[in-house]
Amino acid sequence: MALDHTAGLNSLGFAKPPSETRVVVAMSGGVDSSVVAAQLAKEGYDVVGVTLQLYDHGAALAKKGACCAGRDIHDARRVAEEMNFPHYVLDYENIFKDAVIDEFAESYLGGATPVPCIRCNERVKFKDLLETAKDLEADCMATGHYIQRKMGAHGPELHSAEDSNRDQSYFLFSTTPEQLSYLRFPLGHLPSKEATRALAQKYGLPVADKPDSQDICFVPNGDYAKVIQKLRPGAAEPGNIVHADGRILGTHEGVIHYTIGQRRGLGIGGLSEPLYVVKLDVDTKEVVVGPKDMLATRNIPIKEINWLGDNAFEAVAEREILVKVRSTRPPGPAILRAKPGGFAEVELLSAEEGVSPGQACVFYEEGSTRILGGGWIWRGA
Repeated sequence: MALDHTAGLNSLGFAKPPSETRVVVAMSGGVDSSVVAAQLAKEGYDVVGVTLQLYDHGAALAKKGACCAGRDIHDARRVAEEMNFPHYVLDYENIFKDAVIDEFAESYLGGATPVPCIRCNERVKFKDLLETAKDLEADCMATGHYIQRKMGAHGPELHSAEDSNRDQSYFLFSTTPEQLSYLRFPLGHLPSKEATRALAQKYGLPVADKPDSQDICFVPNGDYAKVIQKLRPGAAEPGNIVHADGRILGTHEGVIHYTIGQRRGLGIGGLSEPLYVVKLDVDTKEVVVGPKDMLATRNIPIKEINWLGDNAFEAVAEREILVKVRSTRPPGPAILRAKPGGFAEVELLSAEEGVSPGQACVFYEEGSTRILGGGWIWRGA
């Protein structure tokens, strides 16, 4: 990432030396963002590291495998000291609670399956933190996300990471064109996570062998229901487990304990056919179960569209694209139909199982790595 003398631009795309280019690096304390900060510091950029305290890390210190805990703040500070650049910790607890945690709880209680990491990127990191970076008079903000920013004919474009196993495009689809013009993702072109760790070793970083975070940062051990019960005591009301044909098969302790597509742990053994959760009805407090074929979905209503394509979203009535309805699935072919007011309908050419309200649907350009945006799956009008 050295100065490109032929184009007259440095590696971050500015027509001035790295020493005159200030970049705020969002540092989680993990190996990815630490490598970004170290690499830019080595190249001579005016680096400022910022770590967000997103919730009471007193409760998080004993927890492994999550981002943003007290240990991570300590690790980010150590990297900054090693590489000799300033580092700040910003208390974003109230912002995080209002923008991410409260909606997470309400979504679950509403029978949806939210993706809080997307909301955190959208409403905290790429909004408030990005504004803070501008207040610090930074030319840009860099993160350790595995995604690529490429210049196209109409400006910066968002593209999938070189390493499809690490690609984080599903979690970054709501990045706006304005944010994209200010953001940089220096790891997106790397071939593997091993390459990132090799750079951490090269720079002698204390986090070189640190394990990746797995859980949502405020959900220890992936136990969503426990977190919801703590946030909204008494909100999980018991009800019936009902077969799609109307038979009552058992009872449950609250719809928050179930997700669409779930098969195990239903507590209704001894049946001849395997049954899956096909619907969560919050109004009647029913968990509806049925055979696997009832999970197959072809038509998906989408709201809150964020469009990153070249022409206006509503300018084209139908587009043939690829979509992801889950972060772990490869994109599949679909038809995207624009509707007024930031709504759309997605028709999957091959039915998907377990499509759930509250999840994201991310759009990709056919025959390309470009991300065209996406939206949120909902129940429809």
